[in-house]
Amino acid sequence: MVRKFFVGGNWKCNGTAEEVKKIVTVLNEAEVPSEDDVEVVVSPPFVFLPVVKGLLRPDFQVAAQNCWVRRGGAFTGEISAEMLVNLGTPWVILGHSERRSLLNESNEFVGDKVAYALSLGLKVIACVGETLQQRESGSTMAVVAAQTKAIAANVSYWDNVVLAYEPVWAIGTGKVATPAQAQEVHLELRKWLHDNVGAEVAASTRIIYGGSVNGANCKELAGQPDVDGFLVGGASLKPEFIDIIKSATVKSQL
Repeated sequence: MVRKFFVGGNWKCNGTAEEVKKIVTVLNEAEVPSEDDVEVVVSPPFVFLPVVKGLLRPDFQVAAQNCWVRRGGAFTGEISAEMLVNLGTPWVILGHSERRSLLNESNEFVGDKVAYALSLGLKVIACVGETLQQRESGSTMAVVAAQTKAIAANVSYWDNVVLAYEPVWAIGTGKVATPAQAQEVHLELRKWLHDNVGAEVAASTRIIYGGSVNGANCKELAGQPDVDGFLVGGASLKPEFIDIIKSATVKSQL
């Protein structure tokens, strides 16, 4: 089964109104593979979502970086899934390691968030990944499987879910999982989906890699059979994000 390459750009907590407009201009002027070959989603901070959505080229989509676990109300500082739907935001990132570690979001909490977002028609980039300590202790797959299990328990329609494997030790550190390391975990994740969800879901679900992806390493990573794209952090704010999008051609040539 051919899985369409997926490239997400997570801008995190960065940018001013002017900087965001400049990034969008670069994206809009770029020559990239067609929508048939790659799906591109960029995720600006909440306050810039309407601006970016209004200016962005029609073949690219936007994502929120998070949303609340249930209907809005007396939850100061939170953004509800209903608000994202109201803004016409099609995607949301949930379970990012920065929220798991800094804000103590548990596997179960992330799973509940995924369930609620999907119930309102949002598409979800669901993140999993291990810390350096967990990798060195040999528990990578146990950790990632537990995170995936909490997500999978809340998903009935997998077409609206992209799994992002982001080794925590490689996020923003400059360290990158080798292509072989990334492929190993992606393959194991696909096997887990096969054994615990079903063969069709395992074959069709896109599993993307995140962790210091840049213009220099993206092609080799894209060539791995079970790497279906990227969730890009810092490099998504730079012109090299275009090179990362273009790495989709590596997959189409395999």
